[in-house]
Amino acid sequence: DPIDVLNHAIEELGHTQAELAELLGSRSRASEILSRRRALTVEMIHKIGSAWKIPADLLVRPYRIGHAA
Repeated sequence: DPIDVLNHAIEELGHTQAELAELLGSRSRASEILSRRRALTVEMIHKIGSAWKIPADLLVRPYRIGHAA
């Protein structure tokens, strides 16, 4: 799913959560995305795909969002 793709990019391809935070505008937003508390938007998908060369079709797939406790 898209979050697994992002985690793979961070763990295996040399990107960092700080880079993701810079792309998305804040550390908290990056954390919410990676912890599945916030869904990726089309704008986020475009920014990540362009910067990290990840095909958009890998990021637009449906995935489950958890609810904050």
